Amino acid sequence: MTHQSEQQLENTLINQLQRLGFTLVNIQDTNDLYVNLLKQLEKFNNTEFSEYEFDQIVNYLHKGDRFQKAKTLRDRFVLHRDDGTTFWVRFFNTDKWCKNEYQVTHQVTQKGKYENRYDVTLLINGLPLVQVELKRRGMEMKEAFNQIQRYHKHTFTGTLF
Repeated sequence: MTHQSEQQLENTLINQLQRLGFTLVNIQDTNDLYVNLLKQLEKFNNTEFSEYEFDQIVNYLHKGDRFQKAKTLRDRFVLHRDDGTTFWVRFFNTDKWCKNEYQVTHQVTQKGKYENRYDVTLLINGLPLVQVELKRRGMEMKEAFNQIQRYHKHTFTGTLF
């Protein structure tokens, strides 16, 4: 067996995802994550959101545990716009999945109780939905699982992750 570093695994995974249609995006931290989310939701919903409107969306997304958040993402959000109108914000196209925007990023740093850096993150319409923790050959899979559990405990709660 040849030795393959985590970096090599990461690069291989990202290249495979790009061949499947994922776009590689540079997201370094939480701020970049929100900037990308705003851009993607505006594109997907074919509208622009004010800062206040986007704050409403983010507050809606932050609510609940992971099961409630899964339901939240399947629903539409009733946004009360600055001009007094209402707008139904969609997060995904569940009928035509290919109409969603698929992105991949890597080495995103998230600060919580501790600072964590995630190996590879998959996003749909700007929402970080899949966190992949890579381990080089010879490392225990349980180590990656434990690392994700630590992330959940220390930085996933109350965030988009």
